[in-house]
Amino acid sequence: MTRTRCAFAAALTAATVFVATVLSLGCGRTPPAEKRSAEERPAAEPPKPVAPLEPGKIAASPQAAKKPDLLDPSSCNERAPDQFLARFDTSKGVFVIRVERAWAPRGADRFYNLVKNGFYDDTRFFRVVPGFIIQWGISGNPKYTRVWEQARIDDDPVMRSNTRGYVSFATAGPNTRTTQVFINFGQNSRLDDQGFAPFGRVTEGMEVVEKLYAGYGEAPDQDAINRQGNAYLKARFPNLDYVRKATIVN
Repeated sequence: MTRTRCAFAAALTAATVFVATVLSLGCGRTPPAEKRSAEERPAAEPPKPVAPLEPGKIAASPQAAKKPDLLDPSSCNERAPDQFLARFDTSKGVFVIRVERAWAPRGADRFYNLVKNGFYDDTRFFRVVPGFIIQWGISGNPKYTRVWEQARIDDDPVMRSNTRGYVSFATAGPNTRTTQVFINFGQNSRLDDQGFAPFGRVTEGMEVVEKLYAGYGEAPDQDAINRQGNAYLKARFPNLDYVRKATIVN
C-alpha cells in the first residue's frame, strides 16, 4: 500500500505540474495586435548615404540645367564631341561637314550647338563668290538674330589652313564670332593670318556646295538680312539656295 500511495502521489504531482505549465504557456503568448502588425510590416529600406560636398561647393538642383532654347544662347552650351558629322540637307542636295574639335574647340562647340538645336534650318546661302567662299548663318527669323549677334565667342588659334573644303566662322574682328560660317572654295591661306580658324571640312557633297546659286554674288545686304530675315531675301533674292535641315549625324 505504501508503494502504491507513493506512486499515486507522484503521479498526482506530475499531473499538477503539467496543468500548471499548460496554463502558463496559454497566457500572453499571442503578441498584442499592434506588435504583430509591426512584426509583419516589411522592413523599411535604410536611408541612402549622401556624398559629402567638396568645400565651398553648392549642391546642384535637378532643375538647375537649362533646356536648350535658341532665344537663350547661354542655354546652348553643350560641349561638342571630339569628332562629329554635321549633315546639311539643302535645296540642291546634301553635303556633310566633319568637325574636329581639336582644331578649334570654341568654334566646334558653337557650331555643334547651333546645328543640334536647329539654328541653321531654313537659312539662306546669302554670299556666294565662286573661287573664294560660300557663306551662310544669319537666321531667317530676326528674333533669333537679335539675341545671337551679342553671343560672341573668343577666337581659337589657327591650327589648319583655309584651303578648299575647310569651314570657318566669319568674324567682324577679334573675338566676334557668332553664327555665320563659310566654306572655302579655293586656296585661301591668306585668311589664316587674319585669325579665321577652320574647325571642320566638307567630306561629302562638295559638288553640291559648288552648285548652290551664285548669281547674286555679294549683293544681299547683311544689315537688311539681320533686320528682316528671310522676308527680305525671298522678296529681293528669290533664287538663293537654302538649308532645309541641318542635323548632327554622330
